Amino acid sequence: MNAKLFESYTIRNVTMKNRIVMSPMCMYSAGTDGKATDWHFIHYPTRAVGQAGLIMIEATAVTPEGRISEKDLGIWSDEHIDGLAKMVSLVKKHGAKTAIQLAHAGRKSTVSGDILAPSALPFDEKSKIPKEMTKEEIEQTIGAFATGAKRAKAAGFDIIEIHGAHGYLINEFLSPLTNKRNDEYGGSPEKRLRFLSDIIRAVQKEWDGPLLVRISAHEYHKDGLTADDYSQIAKQLKSLGVDLIDVSSGGVVPASIHSYPGYQVKLAETVKHGANIPVGTVGMITSALQAEEILQNDRADLIFLGRELLRNPYWPREAARELKAELSAPEQYQRAWN
Repeated sequence: MNAKLFESYTIRNVTMKNRIVMSPMCMYSAGTDGKATDWHFIHYPTRAVGQAGLIMIEATAVTPEGRISEKDLGIWSDEHIDGLAKMVSLVKKHGAKTAIQLAHAGRKSTVSGDILAPSALPFDEKSKIPKEMTKEEIEQTIGAFATGAKRAKAAGFDIIEIHGAHGYLINEFLSPLTNKRNDEYGGSPEKRLRFLSDIIRAVQKEWDGPLLVRISAHEYHKDGLTADDYSQIAKQLKSLGVDLIDVSSGGVVPASIHSYPGYQVKLAETVKHGANIPVGTVGMITSALQAEEILQNDRADLIFLGRELLRNPYWPREAARELKAELSAPEQYQRAWN
């Protein structure tokens, strides 16, 4: 049996050498101006040396108030392009493809000043009350995603992912728990989807490469959305030209989540087959056999690794050995790779 984990995978016009993706994880290591630092220039290329097929840069804010923290990467200015382009160049030198996650934190932003949300509901009792967005602010934010995509293209990224998960702004518009609007951006599932749909259309005017969307396919609340609901959303995203859904969960409202190895795989499987769209799965995937089972049984198409790649940048090497698959070593490491 051939190891699917080490088969190449093509998304539109971009071919990854294997199905291992470094999941976007905030490093909280940017300057307060949103620019990349030496940490990023070491951290991301190291995982490319380790032979992951795709390196996805952390949530990168399309506006200053859209940062999760004041140490987040930004893409709201042309001044950010050089640092991002350097990251791309360093990663690609080691054979990995590159992606960036465009994001807006919405009501979960911790920066000073006003923060924005579809409705003026704080995340919890300790959080700041956000400002309900006006239609003008909605239009400006949609435009910020589009200009972010334009800058991502200038920086040389292969793939863009739009962050629609974990209770950040787009997720807040999608969820009935956080969107209490009664205009064209709220009040029904179709209207709650409009903000994301408008962002996708605006991004596509600047970007003709692969486009992914990350979702939280379970909100862990009796009145929240489930994977079945997100299967219907994913059908709409597919019709708009989205190539793959990155399936995560939670973060919309405070919740107790029972996590265990592969606890989000069933969500990805539901969305994949419910919407007939490729998906990535993420969450406590730590072993090669676990990842291979997911792929062999058509439960997902890509394996996103988060904390496991923080612990071990060379996880792909160990996975290849476990699955008896071939994996080329960096020339500099060949004497120790096998």
